[in-house]
Amino acid sequence: MGKIDNASGVEAPSRRDRLRAETTREITAIALRQMAEAGPGAISLRGIAREMGMTARAIYSYFPTRDDLITALIGGIGASLAEALQTATRAVPDTDPGGRLVAWGQGLRDWALAHPEGFRLFYGHPVPGYRPPDDGPVDRTARRVCRQLTQLVAEVWLSGRNGEVEAGSWSDLHPDYVAKIQEDLPDVPPAAAALALRVWGRMHGLVALEIEGHIHPVALNPAALHHAEMLDLVRSLGVAPIVPDTPA
Repeated sequence: MGKIDNASGVEAPSRRDRLRAETTREITAIALRQMAEAGPGAISLRGIAREMGMTARAIYSYFPTRDDLITALIGGIGASLAEALQTATRAVPDTDPGGRLVAWGQGLRDWALAHPEGFRLFYGHPVPGYRPPDDGPVDRTARRVCRQLTQLVAEVWLSGRNGEVEAGSWSDLHPDYVAKIQEDLPDVPPAAAALALRVWGRMHGLVALEIEGHIHPVALNPAALHHAEMLDLVRSLGVAPIVPDTPA
Protein backbone atom coordinates (compact mmCIF):
# COMPACT_ATOMS: atom_id res chain seq x y z
CA MET A 1 0.00 0.00 0.00
CA GLY A 2 1.05 3.60 -0.53
CA LYS A 3 1.62 6.15 2.20
CA ILE A 4 -0.99 8.75 3.16
CA ASP A 5 -0.13 12.25 1.94
CA ASN A 6 -0.53 14.41 5.05
CA ALA A 7 -1.36 17.50 3.03
CA SER A 8 -4.21 16.02 1.01
CA GLY A 9 -5.23 12.99 3.03
CA VAL A 10 -5.05 10.95 -0.17
CA GLU A 11 -3.06 7.74 -0.31
CA ALA A 12 0.08 8.36 -2.35
CA PRO A 13 0.98 5.73 -4.96
CA SER A 14 3.47 3.13 -3.85
CA ARG A 15 6.88 2.80 -5.47
CA ARG A 16 5.62 -0.28 -7.30
CA ASP A 17 2.63 1.64 -8.64
CA ARG A 18 4.86 4.52 -9.77
CA LEU A 19 7.20 2.14 -11.58
CA ARG A 20 4.27 0.43 -13.28
CA ALA A 21 2.83 3.77 -14.41
CA GLU A 22 6.24 4.85 -15.73
CA THR A 23 6.66 1.57 -17.63
CA THR A 24 3.15 1.88 -19.08
CA ARG A 25 3.95 5.39 -20.34
CA GLU A 26 7.16 4.13 -21.95
CA ILE A 27 5.30 1.29 -23.66
CA THR A 28 2.69 3.63 -25.13
CA ALA A 29 5.34 6.14 -26.21
CA ILE A 30 7.26 3.45 -28.10
CA ALA A 31 4.02 2.20 -29.68
CA LEU A 32 3.32 5.70 -31.03
CA ARG A 33 6.87 5.90 -32.39
CA GLN A 34 6.47 2.52 -34.08
CA MET A 35 3.36 3.86 -35.76
CA ALA A 36 5.09 7.09 -36.81
CA GLU A 37 7.99 5.20 -38.36
CA ALA A 38 6.18 2.36 -40.12
CA GLY A 39 2.42 2.88 -39.89
CA PRO A 40 -0.23 1.61 -37.45
CA GLY A 41 0.33 -2.01 -38.45
CA ALA A 42 3.85 -1.82 -37.01
CA ILE A 43 2.69 -1.64 -33.40
CA SER A 44 4.15 -4.77 -31.79
CA LEU A 45 4.28 -5.82 -28.15
CA ARG A 46 7.25 -8.10 -28.80
CA GLY A 47 9.10 -5.29 -30.57
CA ILE A 48 8.43 -2.96 -27.64
CA ALA A 49 9.60 -5.62 -25.19
CA ARG A 50 12.88 -6.06 -27.09
CA GLU A 51 13.52 -2.33 -27.13
CA MET A 52 12.85 -2.03 -23.40
CA GLY A 53 14.86 -5.11 -22.50
CA MET A 54 11.78 -6.90 -21.20
CA THR A 55 10.64 -10.45 -21.75
CA ALA A 56 7.43 -11.06 -23.69
CA ARG A 57 5.91 -12.50 -20.52
CA ALA A 58 6.72 -9.32 -18.60
CA ILE A 59 5.17 -6.97 -21.12
CA TYR A 60 2.06 -9.14 -21.37
CA SER A 61 1.48 -8.42 -17.68
CA TYR A 62 0.89 -4.81 -18.73
CA PHE A 63 -1.07 -5.47 -21.92
CA PRO A 64 -2.19 -9.09 -22.51
CA THR A 65 -2.68 -8.48 -26.24
CA ARG A 66 -1.76 -5.92 -28.88
CA ASP A 67 -5.43 -4.92 -29.06
CA ASP A 68 -5.42 -4.16 -25.33
CA LEU A 69 -2.46 -1.86 -25.90
CA ILE A 70 -4.13 -0.11 -28.83
CA THR A 71 -7.38 0.32 -26.90
CA ALA A 72 -5.54 1.88 -23.96
CA LEU A 73 -3.51 4.03 -26.33
CA ILE A 74 -6.51 5.43 -28.19
CA GLY A 75 -8.48 5.88 -24.98
CA GLY A 76 -5.66 7.93 -23.44
CA ILE A 77 -5.26 9.96 -26.61
CA GLY A 78 -8.97 10.73 -26.72
CA ALA A 79 -9.04 11.76 -23.07
CA SER A 80 -6.11 14.10 -23.66
CA LEU A 81 -7.87 15.65 -26.65
CA ALA A 82 -11.17 16.07 -24.80
CA GLU A 83 -9.43 17.78 -21.88
CA ALA A 84 -7.56 20.14 -24.20
CA LEU A 85 -10.76 21.09 -26.03
CA GLN A 86 -12.64 21.66 -22.79
CA THR A 87 -9.83 23.86 -21.46
CA ALA A 88 -9.78 25.93 -24.65
CA THR A 89 -13.54 26.43 -24.54
CA ARG A 90 -13.65 27.39 -20.88
CA ALA A 91 -11.22 30.23 -21.56
CA VAL A 92 -14.00 32.07 -23.43
CA PRO A 93 -17.04 33.51 -21.57
CA ASP A 94 -20.43 31.84 -21.94
CA THR A 95 -21.70 35.16 -23.29
CA ASP A 96 -19.67 34.57 -26.47
CA PRO A 97 -20.93 31.26 -27.91
CA GLY A 98 -19.33 31.98 -31.28
CA GLY A 99 -15.99 32.64 -29.64
CA ARG A 100 -16.28 29.41 -27.68
CA LEU A 101 -16.79 27.46 -30.89
CA VAL A 102 -13.80 29.19 -32.50
CA ALA A 103 -11.74 28.33 -29.40
CA TRP A 104 -12.80 24.67 -29.69
CA GLY A 105 -11.66 24.60 -33.31
CA GLN A 106 -8.38 26.27 -32.41
CA GLY A 107 -7.91 23.82 -29.55
CA LEU A 108 -8.36 20.93 -31.99
CA ARG A 109 -5.64 22.28 -34.27
CA ASP A 110 -3.25 23.06 -31.42
CA TRP A 111 -3.64 19.58 -29.93
CA ALA A 112 -3.27 17.87 -33.31
CA LEU A 113 -0.06 19.75 -34.12
CA ALA A 114 1.35 18.80 -30.71
CA HIS A 115 0.23 15.14 -31.06
CA PRO A 116 0.19 14.30 -34.78
CA GLU A 117 0.50 10.54 -34.31
CA GLY A 118 -2.22 10.61 -31.67
CA PHE A 119 -4.49 12.52 -34.06
CA ARG A 120 -3.84 10.03 -36.84
CA LEU A 121 -4.50 7.04 -34.61
CA PHE A 122 -7.66 8.51 -33.05
CA TYR A 123 -9.19 9.79 -36.27
CA GLY A 124 -7.80 8.40 -39.44
CA HIS A 125 -5.34 5.54 -39.52
CA PRO A 126 -7.03 2.19 -38.76
CA VAL A 127 -4.83 -0.48 -37.26
CA PRO A 128 -5.01 -3.68 -39.35
CA GLY A 129 -6.99 -6.37 -37.56
CA TYR A 130 -7.95 -4.15 -34.63
CA ARG A 131 -11.55 -3.82 -33.52
CA PRO A 132 -12.31 -1.61 -30.51
CA PRO A 133 -14.52 -3.09 -27.80
CA ASP A 134 -18.12 -1.94 -27.71
CA ASP A 135 -18.64 0.92 -25.26
CA GLY A 136 -14.96 0.80 -24.35
CA PRO A 137 -12.60 3.74 -23.72
CA VAL A 138 -12.31 4.45 -27.45
CA ASP A 139 -16.06 4.84 -27.87
CA ARG A 140 -16.43 6.81 -24.63
CA THR A 141 -13.75 9.35 -25.46
CA ALA A 142 -14.97 9.81 -29.04
CA ARG A 143 -18.47 10.30 -27.68
CA ARG A 144 -17.20 12.88 -25.20
CA VAL A 145 -15.60 14.94 -27.96
CA CYS A 146 -18.74 14.65 -30.09
CA ARG A 147 -20.88 15.77 -27.17
CA GLN A 148 -18.71 18.86 -26.61
CA LEU A 149 -18.91 19.97 -30.23
CA THR A 150 -22.62 19.26 -30.66
CA GLN A 151 -23.45 21.27 -27.54
CA LEU A 152 -21.37 24.21 -28.73
CA VAL A 153 -22.88 24.16 -32.22
CA ALA A 154 -26.38 24.03 -30.75
CA GLU A 155 -25.62 27.04 -28.54
CA VAL A 156 -24.27 29.07 -31.44
CA TRP A 157 -27.09 28.05 -33.76
CA LEU A 158 -29.80 28.91 -31.23
CA SER A 159 -28.07 32.22 -30.48
CA GLY A 160 -28.07 33.13 -34.17
CA ARG A 161 -31.77 32.25 -34.42
CA ASN A 162 -32.69 34.12 -31.22
CA GLY A 163 -33.81 30.85 -29.66
CA GLU A 164 -36.26 29.95 -32.45
CA VAL A 165 -36.04 26.26 -33.35
CA GLU A 166 -37.15 24.79 -36.65
CA ALA A 167 -38.80 21.40 -36.58
CA GLY A 168 -36.13 19.32 -38.31
CA SER A 169 -36.07 15.54 -38.42
CA TRP A 170 -33.88 12.76 -37.11
CA SER A 171 -34.63 10.61 -40.15
CA ASP A 172 -31.53 11.64 -42.12
CA LEU A 173 -29.14 10.63 -39.32
CA HIS A 174 -27.93 7.16 -38.37
CA PRO A 175 -30.09 5.64 -35.63
CA ASP A 176 -27.07 4.87 -33.43
CA TYR A 177 -25.92 8.48 -33.65
CA VAL A 178 -29.43 9.73 -32.90
CA ALA A 179 -29.67 7.48 -29.85
CA LYS A 180 -26.38 8.80 -28.44
CA ILE A 181 -27.34 12.45 -29.02
CA GLN A 182 -30.76 12.00 -27.47
CA GLU A 183 -29.22 10.30 -24.45
CA ASP A 184 -26.34 12.75 -23.96
CA LEU A 185 -28.02 15.98 -25.09
CA PRO A 186 -31.80 15.55 -24.91
CA ASP A 187 -32.45 19.28 -25.46
CA VAL A 188 -30.53 19.49 -28.73
CA PRO A 189 -32.92 19.59 -31.73
CA PRO A 190 -32.28 17.39 -34.78
CA ALA A 191 -31.42 20.34 -37.03
CA ALA A 192 -28.61 21.38 -34.65
CA ALA A 193 -27.29 17.81 -34.42
CA ALA A 194 -27.15 17.56 -38.20
CA LEU A 195 -25.45 20.94 -38.40
CA ALA A 196 -22.82 19.78 -35.92
CA LEU A 197 -21.79 17.06 -38.38
CA ARG A 198 -21.26 19.67 -41.11
CA VAL A 199 -19.28 21.88 -38.73
CA TRP A 200 -17.15 18.89 -37.74
CA GLY A 201 -16.41 18.18 -41.39
CA ARG A 202 -14.98 21.66 -41.91
CA MET A 203 -13.02 21.68 -38.66
CA HIS A 204 -11.60 18.19 -38.98
CA GLY A 205 -10.94 18.40 -42.70
CA LEU A 206 -8.63 21.41 -42.55
CA VAL A 207 -6.70 20.05 -39.58
CA ALA A 208 -6.31 16.63 -41.22
CA LEU A 209 -4.95 18.25 -44.39
CA GLU A 210 -2.37 20.11 -42.33
CA ILE A 211 -1.35 17.06 -40.30
CA GLU A 212 -0.87 15.05 -43.50
CA GLY A 213 1.34 17.79 -44.98
CA HIS A 214 -1.02 19.13 -47.65
CA ILE A 215 -1.38 22.72 -46.38
CA HIS A 216 2.23 23.91 -46.12
CA PRO A 217 2.97 23.63 -49.87
CA VAL A 218 0.10 26.00 -50.68
CA ALA A 219 -0.30 28.31 -47.65
CA LEU A 220 2.40 30.52 -46.15
CA ASN A 221 0.51 30.93 -42.87
CA PRO A 222 -1.55 27.83 -41.99
CA ALA A 223 -2.53 29.33 -38.62
CA ALA A 224 -4.10 32.37 -40.27
CA LEU A 225 -5.84 30.18 -42.84
CA HIS A 226 -7.31 27.99 -40.10
CA HIS A 227 -8.42 30.98 -38.01
CA ALA A 228 -10.12 32.59 -41.01
CA GLU A 229 -11.96 29.34 -41.69
CA MET A 230 -13.15 29.13 -38.07
CA LEU A 231 -14.45 32.71 -38.17
CA ASP A 232 -16.22 32.10 -41.48
CA LEU A 233 -17.73 28.90 -40.13
CA VAL A 234 -19.17 30.61 -37.05
CA ARG A 235 -20.44 33.58 -39.01
CA SER A 236 -22.21 31.20 -41.37
CA LEU A 237 -24.26 30.16 -38.34
CA GLY A 238 -25.46 33.73 -37.94
CA VAL A 239 -23.21 34.75 -35.05
CA ALA A 240 -20.31 37.22 -34.90
CA PRO A 241 -17.73 35.87 -32.41
CA ILE A 242 -16.11 38.37 -30.06
CA VAL A 243 -12.58 37.36 -31.05
CA PRO A 244 -9.72 39.05 -32.96
CA ASP A 245 -9.70 38.73 -36.73
CA THR A 246 -6.21 37.24 -36.63
CA PRO A 247 -4.83 34.55 -34.28
CA ALA A 248 -2.65 35.63 -31.37
